[in-house]
Amino acid sequence: MTDIYLTGATALAASLLALWIISILRGHVSFIDAFWGTGFLIAAGAGATTLPALGPAQTLVLALLAAWSVRLSVYLFRRYLAHGEDPRYVKIIGARTGVSRHIFTAWFVFGMQGALILVIAAPVIGLLAEPARGLDGWAYAGAALWALGAFFEWVGDWQLSRFKADPLSEGKVLDTGLWAWTRHPNYFGDACVWWGLWLIGHDLTLVFTPALMTFLLMKWSGVPLLEKSLKKRRPDYADYIKRTSAFFPKPPKG
Repeated sequence: MTDIYLTGATALAASLLALWIISILRGHVSFIDAFWGTGFLIAAGAGATTLPALGPAQTLVLALLAAWSVRLSVYLFRRYLAHGEDPRYVKIIGARTGVSRHIFTAWFVFGMQGALILVIAAPVIGLLAEPARGLDGWAYAGAALWALGAFFEWVGDWQLSRFKADPLSEGKVLDTGLWAWTRHPNYFGDACVWWGLWLIGHDLTLVFTPALMTFLLMKWSGVPLLEKSLKKRRPDYADYIKRTSAFFPKPPKG
């Protein structure tokens, strides 16, 4: 497993270094969001090149990871092209300029994302390190949970994109479709995707990784940061909170 991790970490570090240099040249860092999904695929894919062969379970987990990562990266990169630098990153970097700014972004933007990718990717890399494994009930259950997550994440993002593209939606709150059942269908879907990928290998020593992803989405970089901004920008958001579940889908109240 060490060789797989080392190869994956090296490929990931090289990619992040190149992106960091691009950020210096462009003066932007928020395109790194689009690399979030791709980073997992680079780390796992590079690690897989060290293996003589892949079993059906390993092939399945890589295929599901690839489908998730490519879709997410394309979606986030298109968002970056449309909107430019994310205000969240402007706030994080603050008044830093020049060398101080570049050192800060190297560690706290690019470096931190790389570290999180290597930690959260552990169930995929751990499964790759095992002897070739066939498909069993765990694999089918994991694929089903992944599919549920992909549905919520992909459909949620699609509904949000259509909503934002409508000029009549300016200043309003999306409360239809999946967004009537949960205020963050894309985040809920993301959590399900990672629990599904873990379930394929079901290594109990690595269960902390989907739990960490869920915590990040629910309590740190996902729901709290986004809702803090939405409460300020959307007058109707407070009422939306009262009738709609924050994360796990539930029928809307009233």
